Amino acid sequence: MAKLNLEALRKLREENKQALEIRDTENKTIQIIIGMGTSGIAAGAKQTLKAFTDLLRERNLTQVSLRQAGSIGLDHAEPVVEVRMPGMPDIIYGKVDPKVAEQIIEQHIIGKELLNEHVFDRPARDIVQD
Repeated sequence: MAKLNLEALRKLREENKQALEIRDTENKTIQIIIGMGTSGIAAGAKQTLKAFTDLLRERNLTQVSLRQAGSIGLDHAEPVVEVRMPGMPDIIYGKVDPKVAEQIIEQHIIGKELLNEHVFDRPARDIVQD
């Protein structure tokens, strides 16, 4: 393992600080929750988490928090991601790889449209408030 110099340590500290700030839910209106159970991790949830972390940082989406959960219960659809945001129903997306993560950021979070081909669960129509 290579030794890190002071500048590299500072850069590493700043990156980790930003990653922790993304996970903080205080004063944030949108939540992205990634299922990180064993089946999720086996299906690629760590890569999905990294993609969301990088995308939120790149686009400076400070109103979005990124959280991890255990199994959400849709093992056949892992990696599974739940998106909660005001004005839209809570949605669970399945088979979310880094490319789909980017589509969720662009289409759902910014464009406020659903990615119908990856929706695995949503509230029943009678409880969705328009």
